[in-house]
Amino acid sequence: MNYRHIYHAGNFADVLKHAVLARLVRYAQNKDKAFRVLDTHAGIGLYDLSTDEAQKTGEWLEGIGRLMGAELPPKVAELLEPYLNAVRELNPDGGVRLYPGSPKLARMLFRPQDRLSAMELHPEDFNRLHNLFEGDFQVRVTELDGWLALGAHLPPKEKRGIILVDPPFEEDGEYKRLVKGLANAWRRFPGGIYCLWYPIKKSAPLKAFHDELQALRIPKMLCAELTVRSDRHTTGLTGSGLVIVNPPFTLKDELHLLLPVLKTVLAQDRFASQRAFWLQGEEVNET
Repeated sequence: MNYRHIYHAGNFADVLKHAVLARLVRYAQNKDKAFRVLDTHAGIGLYDLSTDEAQKTGEWLEGIGRLMGAELPPKVAELLEPYLNAVRELNPDGGVRLYPGSPKLARMLFRPQDRLSAMELHPEDFNRLHNLFEGDFQVRVTELDGWLALGAHLPPKEKRGIILVDPPFEEDGEYKRLVKGLANAWRRFPGGIYCLWYPIKKSAPLKAFHDELQALRIPKMLCAELTVRSDRHTTGLTGSGLVIVNPPFTLKDELHLLLPVLKTVLAQDRFASQRAFWLQGEEVNET
C-alpha cells in the first residue's frame, strides 16, 4: 500500500513494459472483434514528471527521456511508433512532462469497440485513476486488490483479452504469488494473452521463478529481459522482465529487433544485457 509509481514512472522498466504492451494491443487489433485489457495494478494512469516526486529520483531521464531523443533504426522505430506516438500526443510542445501509465497507454491505442478494466487498491491512487477516466464508457475503474481481479474478472465478456499483471513487489513472496496468480487465471481463461512484469536485482530468485512457471505446463510462455547495469554494487533494481503467455506469433522476432536497441539506448554501464527466450513452447530448447 506504500508503493507510489510516480517515483519510477517512465524509467527503463516502464519502457520495456509499455513497448511490449503497445505491441500486444496492436496485435489484438488485427481482428475486428473487440477485446478487453485487464490492468490489475493500474496506478494513477497518468504521471506528471515535473513533480517533486519524479524529479527526486529522475529515473525517467534514463528511460523514456533517453528513448525519445534516440536515433532508432527504421524497423525499430516502426515497432515503437504506437508507444512513442502516445507519449508525443501527451506532450505536443515537445519534451516529456506527462507520461502515460499502462491504463492510459492502452486507452490511447484503443478502437471504439475495445475496453479497459483497471484495478487499483490504494485509495488515493484509485481516486485519481477514477477521475482520469470519469465519463469514459470504454473504461471501468474498480477499487480492488488486483490479485482478486484475476479470478473475479476473468474471463472477460468479450472472450478476448490482454491481462497485464504489474505488482509493486514490496512484499516477500511476490514471485510465488505471480506464479500462483497466473495458474489461477489461466485455468479460468486459457485463451488470454498474459503479460507479467517482474524485477531483476541481485536478490531476485529468478531461476526458481522460471522453474515454477515451467512447472505450470502452460503451452506457450515467452520471456523478455533487459538489464541496464551490474548488480555488483547495488541491491536495487538493475533490470526487469516480462513473461508473456500466448504471445503473438510475431513477438519473438520483434523482441530480437527491439531488445538490442533498448539495451544500447538505456544502458547505464557496460554490463547491460538483454535476452528473449521461451520458457515453454515449441522453441523452448532453442540455443
